[in-house]
Amino acid sequence: MENEEMSNVEQNEYNYFVALRMNDSAKAYYFSTNIDTLKEGDFVVVETIRGLELGKVETPLQSIDKYKSSLELKPILRMATEKDIEMHKENILLSKDAFDICAQEIKNLNLDMRLITSEYTLDRSKILFSYLADDRVDFRELLKVLANRLHCRIELRQIGTRDKAKVVGGIGICGLPLCCSTFLNEFDGISINRAKNQMLSLNIPKLSGHCGKLICCLKYEDDAYTELKEGYPRIGTRVTINDEQYKITSMNVLTRQIKLENSENVQFVDLDTVLKCLKDNNHNAN
Repeated sequence: MENEEMSNVEQNEYNYFVALRMNDSAKAYYFSTNIDTLKEGDFVVVETIRGLELGKVETPLQSIDKYKSSLELKPILRMATEKDIEMHKENILLSKDAFDICAQEIKNLNLDMRLITSEYTLDRSKILFSYLADDRVDFRELLKVLANRLHCRIELRQIGTRDKAKVVGGIGICGLPLCCSTFLNEFDGISINRAKNQMLSLNIPKLSGHCGKLICCLKYEDDAYTELKEGYPRIGTRVTINDEQYKITSMNVLTRQIKLENSENVQFVDLDTVLKCLKDNNHNAN
C-alpha cells in the first residue's frame, strides 16, 4: 500500500501522459511528461529497461488524471534534437552491421543459437542481441569477441518462440496483425482443453500460431463458450425422439443446434426440443 502511494505521488509530479512508439514497433507505451507542447509525430528521448531510446508521440496529450492503469509511468526525459534523430537513423544501419558480425562469430564459435535481432541504445552505450536456443548457451567467449569488435556493452537475451513472433510480427489467420505484436503484454498458458471447450476440431497445425504454439485467441471466447454451454446436455447423452433412440454427437452453442445420430439416421434438432425430449424420457422412466 505504501509503495502504491509513493508511486502515485511520483506520478502526480507530471501533468500529462502520452503513448510513444519505439523503433516503428506495432505496440505503443505510455509515458508521463510536463512538456505541454507535445503533439503527435514529435520525437522524444526516454529511458526504458533497454536504455536510452527515441520515441515517437502517437497520441495527443492527456491529463494524468485520466490514467487508470496500475502500471507506473516513466517520464519523458526531453524533446529529441536533430542530432538524436540522425543518430537513431545511423544506429539502425550500424545494428545491421553488428547483427552480421554477431552471426558470423556465433558460426565461428559453433554455438547452438539463432540470432533474431540486434538493437543499439540511442547513445550507443549498449547493443542488445536477442536469440533463440533450445538449451542454455555458454556465450562468455562470444561476449569477449563482440566487446572487442563493437566497443560497447553487450547484452544477449534468450527469447522464446512466442517472443520471436512478437518481435518479428506477421498476419494472423484472421487477416489482422498478430495480437502479441500489437497489444498483448503477457502470454497466458493456452491448453488444448480450451479448443475442446469450444468444440473445435483438434487439428494442431490449424490451431497453432506463427510461434508454433496454440493460438492465443483461443482464450478470448473461452469464457463465453463455458457460459453458453450451461444447461446443455453432455456429448454422448442418449435421447429418444419419435420412438427412435439417438446419441448426442456434437452441438453448436451459437445456433443452439444439437446433432443426433444412430446407426440409421442423423438429424439436427434445436436445443429446446432435445431438452423437452430428455425431460419426457426421464419422466417416463420414473
